Amino acid sequence: MRIAQVTEWCQAPKCFEYEAPDIPAPDSGYVQVKVLATGLHQLVRLRVNGRHYSAKSLPHNLGVDGVGITSEGQEVYFFTYYGETGSFTEVINVPKEDVIPLPSKSLDKFQVAALVNPTMSSWMALRRRALMTTNSNPPRPGFSVLIMGVTSLSGTLAVDVSRALGATRVIGCGRDEKRLASLALDERICLSNPIEETDFSSVGDVHVILDYVYGPPTMALFQSLKSTVPVQYVQIGDLASKLLTLPSYTVRSRNLTITGSGLGSFSFNELREELPEMLKVMENFLPQKLDVFPMSKIESVWEAKGDRRMVFVPGF
Repeated sequence: MRIAQVTEWCQAPKCFEYEAPDIPAPDSGYVQVKVLATGLHQLVRLRVNGRHYSAKSLPHNLGVDGVGITSEGQEVYFFTYYGETGSFTEVINVPKEDVIPLPSKSLDKFQVAALVNPTMSSWMALRRRALMTTNSNPPRPGFSVLIMGVTSLSGTLAVDVSRALGATRVIGCGRDEKRLASLALDERICLSNPIEETDFSSVGDVHVILDYVYGPPTMALFQSLKSTVPVQYVQIGDLASKLLTLPSYTVRSRNLTITGSGLGSFSFNELREELPEMLKVMENFLPQKLDVFPMSKIESVWEAKGDRRMVFVPGF
């Protein structure tokens, strides 16, 4: 069988031939999955480039999740965030606890493979990381949320996630004015150049900030923040910068709680608990435009430009 792999960081992946794993014994705690589709997420690219804390050794097998079918014929979503075998393979043995049956046959396997990972970023942030002043976790219905980087795929999905979890006011901030206008937002903020000229005055009272951007845009937001209600800031991504210079007085002078959401900030058990409900909610999401390729083409399309999420079919 084929596995997509890199033997050096920052190189385009290639397909290598390996023997297929044996079918696990019934009492092994594992289940064998034939992979039908697996997504090329930002996390996967970061790991290939040696820029993510969850990838530490070479050779590195690509992929963190996918959609497949078990030997019993059940269609499932599975994840492989830890372990040596990535999801860019034809057949994989996965711990049973990391395999979640798809809730409906109406769920498109390519959409699931492409979108669970980026959807997870806001879902876990709101369900497990954003602790409100009422000590409810997740936030109670009626909360307001500001999404920094809303025009990214993860940010766009965060709009749907926020609505599904009870947000009644969703503010989106991004650079792409046309993309901003197309999203189902209550309010829109377009980032200016220079960043310091961005008008954040319309934010007002906001309960949660989901940040996919970080760096100077976040600093400009903090300095402009005038919420009269406690604010939960959740750091998720760093599209603008990995660094933020945050003066101490900015933190002291605002009712602001800063936390992060990502692998390590929540447990895998928490993720397992959330995935079934998240998959059900995703049935109501609008389909996203995808580029679907056979895995055999991964080296040739690796550097392809475009704003569509890539999905690969390992068996071809």
